[in-house]
Amino acid sequence: MAGEELVLADAQVTADLRTFVVRARSAADGAIRLQASGTVLAAWVCALRPRGLGEAGPTVLGLRTMPLAEPAEVDSTVELSAVADRLARMAGGATSLSLPPVQVHETWAGISPPRSGWEPAGTVPAAALTDAAAEGMRLVAEAVPQNPGAAVVDSARNAVWGRPLEGSPGPLPSGAAFAAVTLGFLPRPEQAGPAPVLRNGRWLRLSLPHGHVLVRQGAAFAF
Repeated sequence: MAGEELVLADAQVTADLRTFVVRARSAADGAIRLQASGTVLAAWVCALRPRGLGEAGPTVLGLRTMPLAEPAEVDSTVELSAVADRLARMAGGATSLSLPPVQVHETWAGISPPRSGWEPAGTVPAAALTDAAAEGMRLVAEAVPQNPGAAVVDSARNAVWGRPLEGSPGPLPSGAAFAAVTLGFLPRPEQAGPAPVLRNGRWLRLSLPHGHVLVRQGAAFAF
């Protein structure tokens, strides 16, 4: 692992990855899965997941893909903060990203969505995603007291973001809207149209112009 690096396609891709990592640090767990195959890099983060053993609810992942200038075969889960530090030190048009040497273990990183076999399941309006994200953030803020413990925050988040998203096929949890908005996957309002939803077994995928939100159904959302 030590000494490995990814050569991003150009300086704009470096900037895109930096923006994604910055957004993910405010919206997701503290890790990122970097999965490179050939000249494509898939960057995964987790916006929502069950915390306790046997806890029901969905796992919500954010996926951003980007091109590489040189082929690579990498599958590494590392701290978001470590990647952010490395990207911050890449000046000018630098494109070579050195990978953090220390990997972290995250259960969500071992759950890979299928690559094929997806079927159309309908669409959801972009406005429904932005409205659900805003409403959910308000509800979480109201439910969390001052100086809460991690368990209280997790409980409030899971209760709010685990609710079905009104008007969506699937069903999608509201956490999919949270991930889509906070990770910057939605287009500008004037360019926004219905977002396609695809289904494969217990997985749902919300495909947006700037990324994908993937949801693995928990017991509360079983088909």
